Amino acid sequence: MAEELTTQYRQSPARAVWPAVWNGTRCRCPKCGEGRLFRTFLKTQENCPVCNEELHHQRADDFPAYLVVFIVGHIVVGAYMGFETMFELSTWQHLAIWIPITVLSAIALIQPIKGAVIGLQWALRMHGFGGAADQPEKL
Repeated sequence: MAEELTTQYRQSPARAVWPAVWNGTRCRCPKCGEGRLFRTFLKTQENCPVCNEELHHQRADDFPAYLVVFIVGHIVVGAYMGFETMFELSTWQHLAIWIPITVLSAIALIQPIKGAVIGLQWALRMHGFGGAADQPEKL
């Protein structure tokens, strides 16, 4: 069974990774770049409305949220430290500045990052995007 999947994968044409990730970042179908990837803020379409590519296979799960926390955390903490060395602000002033920036940045980044992760999964034929369902390997 594993040999059949490996042979099928090798015979399939290669998919370009960066265009698929870029299309996902733009919240577009990773295959055609035309159709909308999301039907609501973070819910993906079942199929692309333009090319009919199945998108329900995606398994982004918590990875996009982890990436958002990682990126926003590094930017906000670095900016906070810079402000702290340049200006003398009270705690409530810091809270008034950094909490809204953190929340708005996270909301702005979550959808494009989730789209990029889905594009990466599509390009690498992960989680059913290669034509076969995910199955654990038998030893």
